Amino acid sequence: MKKQLLSAALVVTLLSACGDGQKTAPAENEKFSYTVEQFADLQILRYRVPGFETLTLDQKKLVYYLTEAALQGRDILFDQNGKYNLVIRKMLEAVYTGYTGDKTSADFKAMEVYLKRVWFSNGIHHHYGSEKFVPGFSPEFFRQALQSVDASTLPLAEGQTVEQLCEEVFPVIFDPKVMPKRVNQADGEDLILTSACNYYDGVTQDEAEAFYAAMKDPKDETPVSYGLNSRLVKEDGKLVEKVWKVGGLYGQAIEKIVYWLKQAEGVAETPEQKAVIAKLVEFYETGDLKAFDDYAILWVKDLNSRVDFVNGFTETYGDPLGLKASWESLVNFKDLEATRRTELISSNAQWFEDHSPVDKQFKKEQVKGVSAKVITAAILAGDLYPATAIGINLPNANWIRSQYGSKSVTIGNITDAYAKAAHGNGFNEEFVISPEELQLIDKYADQTDDLHTDLHECLGHGSGKMAPGADPDGLKAYGSTIEEARADLFGLYYVADPKLVEQGLLSDTTAYHAQYYTYLMNGLMTQLVRIEPGNQIEEAHMRNRQLIARWVYEKGTPDKVVELVKRDGKTYVQINDYGKLRALFGKLLAEIQRVKSTSDLAAARDLVENYAVKVDPALHAEVLERYKKLNLAPYKGFVNPKYEAVTDADGNITDVTVTYDEGYAEQMLRYSRDYATLPARN
Repeated sequence: MKKQLLSAALVVTLLSACGDGQKTAPAENEKFSYTVEQFADLQILRYRVPGFETLTLDQKKLVYYLTEAALQGRDILFDQNGKYNLVIRKMLEAVYTGYTGDKTSADFKAMEVYLKRVWFSNGIHHHYGSEKFVPGFSPEFFRQALQSVDASTLPLAEGQTVEQLCEEVFPVIFDPKVMPKRVNQADGEDLILTSACNYYDGVTQDEAEAFYAAMKDPKDETPVSYGLNSRLVKEDGKLVEKVWKVGGLYGQAIEKIVYWLKQAEGVAETPEQKAVIAKLVEFYETGDLKAFDDYAILWVKDLNSRVDFVNGFTETYGDPLGLKASWESLVNFKDLEATRRTELISSNAQWFEDHSPVDKQFKKEQVKGVSAKVITAAILAGDLYPATAIGINLPNANWIRSQYGSKSVTIGNITDAYAKAAHGNGFNEEFVISPEELQLIDKYADQTDDLHTDLHECLGHGSGKMAPGADPDGLKAYGSTIEEARADLFGLYYVADPKLVEQGLLSDTTAYHAQYYTYLMNGLMTQLVRIEPGNQIEEAHMRNRQLIARWVYEKGTPDKVVELVKRDGKTYVQINDYGKLRALFGKLLAEIQRVKSTSDLAAARDLVENYAVKVDPALHAEVLERYKKLNLAPYKGFVNPKYEAVTDADGNITDVTVTYDEGYAEQMLRYSRDYATLPARN
């Protein structure tokens, strides 16, 4: 999977050092408020879109149309994340807006926080940890509140009473044993039956795996992504795919997406981009996965359009089997100045591949089509909203990447917003071992963090190759963790390479120490702020980071390469030998690539289960206690800018304006009103 997510611990560690590292003029920064509000374990931020005003009118119109297409898909993700999510969201919103009782009561305030969390996670399960939210309000309060509001605002099924609605939905909200996890990754359990996500209905894990295994031809060198755009259900004892397309499942939303894509097609920047949009429309209209691959190839080849976008069923993190993709969209345009850095990296892709510590049989003889750029996000949507990635590498199909290449992006204005909001929060002072390491991070973290993201996205995901006959999906539930570990290790190994200094990408040969220290501190300790006491690690990116950190910590123990030391009763990471640490990263990279290339499921399971899952309860409790005193939120997300078309007397668009003053609840309610594209039950 090809998303680079920034952990909250990493945000505050790395980006607090980057406060003035971006392009925004100081005068503008002083007027722009990056923070919106904070509740539960979440902080809401906003981001600027620098350079939008310099786009041509047609480019602005293109951004506007693609933004409308992006926002039309919001309900799809809610439904994919759980079959009751839309029903529950509409119930909560009806009370939030229509309740005439005491809105200062503890119950109402708790319901407000619960609703805000549901908005953030696009459902009733945590967006990162996957566990179901525990409501802080009582069933009695919610029942009374629902009965007091206008029944026409509630998602009542035909002939259903409010009381019957409560009986249907309350166990899902209030009973901790009902649908407790959106995505379960526990080894040895039926991952489908124990996951609340809405990608399967009445189907077991064995049945689903057998269904899709029967579709695959081991000799097919250009396979489609079987199951990517459908819900697998059992009807009359037979397994059937309900395809997401115009006229199919989610058809009402997809029709509106298609409408706006066709508007965008009319102002496409190039013939190549016009063909990309047309092929995506064809995919949405037919559901044909071959058309999706054709679209992906055209998209990879379109390198000349400044405005670009992702729109569709893209990432498979939300499916415990890693087959079915959640809906997402990102509209963006190239940051011309910052892209010079990524272009320099991508132009040396073959050198990096050739000098990798990976076994030669798993290296690409010829690296093709690696393109990289820094982008300015114009809108975030679906599974990229409100929480978003800082880097993306697509497409995901291995054979397309091998034959046609990939596009890698680093989202510059998002990392900038993280940095501005995190500046001076005290996190480093609490968890970094000494003033020497603090000075190192302050001096170099802005360089090394950007470079690690670039290497991860631009080259890491595109490196290596599959062995002949190996199944790209053969790692099953462990595939996402192994893939993210592979890309992270590629970045870690090469961020220490002297070539980066030779190319002017780093200013000093020891600068990489900042990245190594913060990465290990995060993987060994500080990312645990995101885990509830007693829980294990479930999310793929968190598993990847702990896998790497714990593996090098263990393998380096004889030489004391990395230690966890106590000072004044507090635990700190201490790195004693950065050179040996790099060698360990290289050794693990070679093994992870072998596991990926050969689809060695047993080895993947051993690595993940032994290093990536378990949490030291004593260390966890200590980290949580220290973090709590800082009054920080471990997760962050964004409200979007608001775009409005300016028209003349004839209805022609003469300009597109962008504003940044919309609040979190205000935006969410507007989206629920203006982009309610699906019925409550699908």
